[in-house]
Order: sequence, then structure tokens, then C-alpha cells
Amino acid sequence: MASVVVIQRNLPYIKQQFSAALGNSSIVVKCICVTVILCYFLSFSESAVNAISVTPGFIIPPNFWVWTAFTHCFLENRFWLVLADIITVGLCGKLIEPLWGAMEMLTFFAIVNTFVAFLSVTYYIILYTVTSDPNFLFLVHIHGLAGYCAGVAVAVKQIMPEHVLVSTPLGKLRNRNVPLNVLLLSLVLWLVGLLRGTYPVMHTAGLLTSWAYLRFYQHHSNGTRGDMAESFTIASFFPNVLQPPIAVVSNAVFEFLVKIKLCKRPVRKYNMGSSSSSITVNLPGTDPQDAERRRQIALKALSERLSKQDQSAWPSLVDDERSTETKEDRGKKVTIAMPPTSPHQSSLPQSVSTTSSGNGKPSETIVTTHSMVAPTASNL
Repeated sequence: MASVVVIQRNLPYIKQQFSAALGNSSIVVKCICVTVILCYFLSFSESAVNAISVTPGFIIPPNFWVWTAFTHCFLENRFWLVLADIITVGLCGKLIEPLWGAMEMLTFFAIVNTFVAFLSVTYYIILYTVTSDPNFLFLVHIHGLAGYCAGVAVAVKQIMPEHVLVSTPLGKLRNRNVPLNVLLLSLVLWLVGLLRGTYPVMHTAGLLTSWAYLRFYQHHSNGTRGDMAESFTIASFFPNVLQPPIAVVSNAVFEFLVKIKLCKRPVRKYNMGSSSSSITVNLPGTDPQDAERRRQIALKALSERLSKQDQSAWPSLVDDERSTETKEDRGKKVTIAMPPTSPHQSSLPQSVSTTSSGNGKPSETIVTTHSMVAPTASNL
């Protein structure tokens, strides 16, 4: 009862936040969120669940329900998963869509969810082959945006891999740690019964699909494909201790895929201008688009950090000049020659010396008279 009261109190605030988040989003983000909400109400119908979600035994011949590979992603049967999906799609619309564009984000959404469906079906068919249990074919329903959530985490890792999310006594949680940590968390929640068994499977399939697409196949506006940066290897998803052995295994798998012509080796492009002697080298992972994108993100993070700090007062230029003049005038001695005032004083020139103490005390003036012998006829 207390939880219901808390939800009712915070419901206006939640509505306000969702309306503010979706109000500035594109039509693609709004359509996905509205469809997920509508399909949540269809989850109470068993026949609707069978028609929308992917069932491994029905998507393969002779039933061949192929359309479920495109509709399963909109169906969630738990409200907190609906909220998580909307937050993920909204985050994608705020962070990724301005960099990629609405069409590329929609393409990424379709590719990830479609391959998640087929990879998950393949996994359960293998389980059925090993165990001969028909429940893996007809009682398993694959649905939801678990795979797409993993894809968004991979895309955020590609954009800002070293951005710190949380600082704890045990260490710092960065964007590059999110995909693997969410997978481990989903396994724990599945063991305690808070998540269905298909969620970790879909998350793993979404992680692999999104990484393969962003690594090798995503088309950029400058004509390049993929992102071959060292910070986006498959081993970079793991802790630093595990990266060397993971790199050995992943490199061996990549060499095998190259031999069977499923993947291509990255090609370095050298553009030599015929009218000039300059050479432009375009290396994978260092194209200008990615560099500009990371530069803009770094500038944004820097401006946010600087805005949180109190700005110190600028020193006065007048005070600096006065202090400089005081330091330079310390210990200086000025000599002024006094002109003679009468013929009798011409043989006795005087000089005035002014010495500054430099510590705020009044200066001293010293008058010195130099004696001279006037020439006479006896000295000639």
C-alpha cells in the first residue's frame, strides 16, 4: 500500500520527465515508444503474445512465421521493462540520433532486432538438438528490446568509451564497462527469477550484432565503413586483465572468417593528389568524422565540468601595473644635476640624489656639493 502511495505522488513528476524527454525527440523515437506502450497492453492476451513474439518452433518451416522477427521487439510483458525500453530509446534519440541521423538510427534499430531474433532462435534450436526437449521450441517466446538495449550500450561505448559514469571505492564505471556489466546483471536477475531466460540470450545477441555492424559495416558520410579503432575491439569490452587472451581468441576467429570470406581485412587508403605534392592518408579508425565527433563530445564534457566550478575573480590589471612599478622602483637611485644659480656657484656644482626605500617610507633627498679649484694665472 505504501508503494502505491509513493507511485501516485511521483506520477506527475514521471509524466513531466517523460513528456520533456519525448517532446524534443524525432518522430522515429516517438513512434517506437508509443508502439511499445500499446503492445504492453496486448501482452495480457496469450494469442497476441504468440502472434507478435518469436517462437523458435513456429518461425522455422513448416509454419514459417517470419513476421515475428520484426514485431517481437515491441512486446514487453512487464511494466518496468517498458520503462527501461522507453528510457533507452530516449537516450538513443538524445545522444546517438544527432550524430547518426534519424534514418541511420532506424536502420540500426531494424538490423539489431532482426538479427537478435534469428540468433536467439539458432541458440534455442541448438539447445533442442542437444537436449531433445521440445519446450525450447514451443514454450519459449522471444520478445522485447533487450537486444537493442545492448546495442545502444555498444554504440555509447563507441562514442564515449572512457566517460566515467559512477566513481566508487572499488573503481570507476566507464561506458566501455556497461555492456558486459549489464549482461552479468541480467544473468543474476534471471537466476533470482526477476527476468525470463530469454533476456540474457537476447542481450548477448544484441551485443554481438551491434558490435559487428558498427565495426565492419556502418556506412559513414565520407565514404568509409565501420570503425577499426583499437578502442573498439571485442577485447576492449572486457577488463584489462582479460584483454590479452580475449584478443588472441578474437583474432583467430577473425582470421577464420576472413578465410571463408565472411569478413574482409581493413584496407588503408592513400589519396595522392596529382596537382600537389601532399599525400593524404586515411587510416581505419581515424577518419575525420569520428575525430570531429569525439572532439565535440570532449568539448561538451569539459564545458560541463568547468560550469560546475566557481569562477575565481580576475586580477586587476591596474593593481598588477602598480605592483610591477613598485618592484622596479625599489633600490633605484636618481641623480639630478642642478644648474648654477650665480657666477659664484659655477665652480661648485651640486647634485641631488633621491633614493626610494621601496617599503612605503618617504624617500630621502641628498644634496652633494663638489669642490673645484678655479684656474688662475699662476697655474698656467
